[in-house]
Amino acid sequence: MEKFLRDKAAGRKPKFPTRIYNRCNLCGRRHGFMRFFGVCRICFREAATNGDIPGVTKSSW
Repeated sequence: MEKFLRDKAAGRKPKFPTRIYNRCNLCGRRHGFMRFFGVCRICFREAATNGDIPGVTKSSW
């Protein structure tokens, strides 16, 4: 995790383009990334529960 923050701060690009992957803008997590919102599933759930993401409501059926 610390290496990710150092690389991001330095603005370095990976040597090979296939090494580029999406990360959560809040916590830096790679897996469970939701491209439309730019966050991982865990941060999305917390933000949606707190009402930080407009238009997102909890559904039940």
